[in-house]
Amino acid sequence: MEEKELIQSAQKGDQDAFGRLVKKYRNKMFYLAYSMINNRETADDLAQEVFIKAYRALPRFNLKSKFSTWLYRIAVNTIKDFYRKQSAKEEVRLEDSMKVLNAHDFERQMETQDKIKLIQDHIKKLPEKHRVILTLRDIQGKSYSEIAEILKISPGTVDSRLFRARKKLRTMMAPYLSLFRREA
Repeated sequence: MEEKELIQSAQKGDQDAFGRLVKKYRNKMFYLAYSMINNRETADDLAQEVFIKAYRALPRFNLKSKFSTWLYRIAVNTIKDFYRKQSAKEEVRLEDSMKVLNAHDFERQMETQDKIKLIQDHIKKLPEKHRVILTLRDIQGKSYSEIAEILKISPGTVDSRLFRARKKLRTMMAPYLSLFRREA
């Protein structure tokens, strides 16, 4: 069954069809939340919340935009709501945000973890609109047109916000750049 048919069936109350949509997009929603929150449990909860909101709003989905774009818009708004509710000092679970590089090189792993935590901490300090745009483009790999549709802004605005977000992050990270050049 094609996605459009799944959506139409789900809109008519077919829970199996909606379950297939969830299965198709659950990892993408989880990784979007995880890349912005850096906490597996919270990201999982947020991804579930996205699908609950999508299920409730599904009768109003009109098939004029792509389902994935509509779902990403719900996800971004859900994550923004989460950020508004959280204190600025939420702990980052670094062990969840790291891939194991080399089990025999513990010291290097610790240096890498410190660097990733440093980057995550600085991304969290960016204004929300910059944090979201960096996540969608540089972490999720979304195109400018997809981001424009998700955020309901023009591609030119995507470009300028992304430029400003990267510039601001580079400026914030400038004092630490020598840490990153040491390994190169």
